[in-house]
Amino acid sequence: MNELVELIRERYQSTLEVIAGAAKRSGRSSDSVKLVVATKTQTLEVVQAAIEAGAKILGENYPEEGAMKIQSLHDFSAVEWHMIGHIQSRKAQTVALNFNYVHSLDSLKLATRLDRFCGEAGRSLPVLLEFNVGGEESKSGWEASDETVWPALLSEIDALLALPHLQVKGLMTMPPLGTIAEVSRPYFQKLRRLQEYLGSQFPQANFEELSMGTSTDFEVAVEEGATLVRVGTAIVGPRVYKKTED
Repeated sequence: MNELVELIRERYQSTLEVIAGAAKRSGRSSDSVKLVVATKTQTLEVVQAAIEAGAKILGENYPEEGAMKIQSLHDFSAVEWHMIGHIQSRKAQTVALNFNYVHSLDSLKLATRLDRFCGEAGRSLPVLLEFNVGGEESKSGWEASDETVWPALLSEIDALLALPHLQVKGLMTMPPLGTIAEVSRPYFQKLRRLQEYLGSQFPQANFEELSMGTSTDFEVAVEEGATLVRVGTAIVGPRVYKKTED
C-alpha cells in the first residue's frame, strides 16, 4: 500500500506542476485551478491510496459505485466527491444524497429531479451545466456545437436557475476524444465563449467555473481557462474495465 501511495503521490504532484505551468502561461494563479482525480472503476484500495497521496477532490462516473465508495471511505471527511459522469434520471436521488458537486447536469428534467431530492434532504447542491460543443451524438449535454442556436438554450437555463436547491456554478464539456491535446483546444475555446454569452444573458447568475480537460488534454484546457480538470489515468493508472451500470 505504501508503494502505491508513493506512486500516486508522485503522479499527483507532477500533474499539479503541469497545471501550475499552464495557469502561469494563461496569466492565472495555480490556485485558480482545482484538480479532480477521476477514480471511475478503481478499487477502494486505489481510491484510499489517492486520498492518502494528497487528492482532495475525487470524481466518479457511476452513481451507485460512487456512493459505495463514499460510504466505505466516510472517515476521510475532508474529501470532496464530484459526480462527473452521465446521470440517468432514476439515479438522481443517489446523486443528490451522496455527492458534494455535480459536473454533468445535462437536462432540465434531471435538474428538476435533483432539486426535489435535495429539497427533501435539506441539501443544496453545486452543479455545472454540461454542453456538447463537439456535436457528437454519443455525448451528453445540451447541444451547443452551433453557436447560432445558443439563444434557444436560454429558456431552459432560465427555468433551471430558478430551482431553489441547485447552485449553478459554471459549465462543463467533453470534447471529441483525440490522442493529440491540441485537437481539443477549439472546443475548450467554444465553451469559454458560451460561458461569456450566458454570463451576458444572465448577469445575476454565476458561471465562473469551467470543467474541461482530462488526462490527454488538461494542460491545454488550463491554458484556455479551465478551473476544474478531471484527471484519472495519468494519476491512478488505467481504468479497471467492467460492465457498466444499466
